[in-house]
Amino acid sequence: MAFDFKKYHVRAMNAASEAEKAEINKELKAYYASLPDDEKKAFNEELQSFLIKEMAAIKSVYDGVKSGESEN
Repeated sequence: MAFDFKKYHVRAMNAASEAEKAEINKELKAYYASLPDDEKKAFNEELQSFLIKEMAAIKSVYDGVKSGESEN
Protein backbone atom coordinates (compact mmCIF):
# COMPACT_ATOMS: atom_id res chain seq x y z
CA MET A 1 0.00 0.00 0.00
CA ALA A 2 1.37 3.42 -0.87
CA PHE A 3 -0.99 6.18 0.15
CA ASP A 4 -0.15 9.76 -0.87
CA PHE A 5 -0.24 11.48 2.52
CA LYS A 6 1.67 14.46 1.17
CA LYS A 7 -1.19 15.27 -1.22
CA TYR A 8 -3.66 15.51 1.67
CA HIS A 9 -1.19 17.36 3.86
CA VAL A 10 -0.63 20.03 1.19
CA ARG A 11 -4.36 20.30 0.53
CA ALA A 12 -5.02 20.85 4.23
CA MET A 13 -2.24 23.45 4.51
CA ASN A 14 -3.68 25.34 1.56
CA ALA A 15 -7.32 25.03 2.61
CA ALA A 16 -9.15 28.33 2.42
CA SER A 17 -11.16 27.68 5.58
CA GLU A 18 -11.58 25.45 8.60
CA ALA A 19 -14.62 23.96 6.87
CA GLU A 20 -12.46 22.91 3.93
CA LYS A 21 -9.93 21.33 6.32
CA ALA A 22 -12.77 19.48 8.03
CA GLU A 23 -13.93 18.12 4.66
CA ILE A 24 -10.42 16.87 3.89
CA ASN A 25 -10.30 15.13 7.28
CA LYS A 26 -13.74 13.66 6.66
CA GLU A 27 -12.54 12.35 3.30
CA LEU A 28 -9.51 10.71 4.92
CA LYS A 29 -11.61 9.15 7.68
CA ALA A 30 -14.04 7.74 5.12
CA TYR A 31 -11.15 6.30 3.12
CA TYR A 32 -9.67 4.73 6.26
CA ALA A 33 -13.04 3.27 7.28
CA SER A 34 -13.35 1.63 3.85
CA LEU A 35 -10.08 -0.28 4.24
CA PRO A 36 -9.93 -3.92 5.34
CA ASP A 37 -8.28 -4.39 8.75
CA ASP A 38 -4.96 -5.59 7.34
CA GLU A 39 -4.71 -2.50 5.13
CA LYS A 40 -5.64 -0.24 8.06
CA LYS A 41 -2.54 -1.50 9.84
CA ALA A 42 -0.36 -0.70 6.80
CA PHE A 43 -2.06 2.70 6.44
CA ASN A 44 -1.33 3.53 10.09
CA GLU A 45 2.30 2.49 9.74
CA GLU A 46 2.74 4.59 6.60
CA LEU A 47 1.02 7.55 8.27
CA GLN A 48 3.31 7.27 11.28
CA SER A 49 6.36 7.16 9.00
CA PHE A 50 5.12 10.18 7.04
CA LEU A 51 4.52 12.18 10.23
CA ILE A 52 7.98 11.35 11.58
CA LYS A 53 9.58 12.52 8.33
CA GLU A 54 7.53 15.73 8.30
CA MET A 55 8.40 16.48 11.92
CA ALA A 56 12.11 15.87 11.19
CA ALA A 57 11.94 18.28 8.26
CA ILE A 58 10.24 20.93 10.41
CA LYS A 59 12.84 20.45 13.15
CA SER A 60 15.63 20.82 10.61
CA VAL A 61 14.20 24.13 9.37
CA TYR A 62 13.61 25.31 12.94
CA ASP A 63 17.16 24.41 13.96
CA GLY A 64 18.50 26.27 10.91
CA VAL A 65 16.52 29.37 11.80
CA LYS A 66 17.62 29.22 15.45
CA SER A 67 21.23 28.76 14.35
CA GLY A 68 20.96 31.78 12.05
CA GLU A 69 19.53 33.88 14.88
CA SER A 70 22.46 32.92 17.11
CA GLU A 71 24.92 34.19 14.52
CA ASN A 72 23.27 37.65 14.37
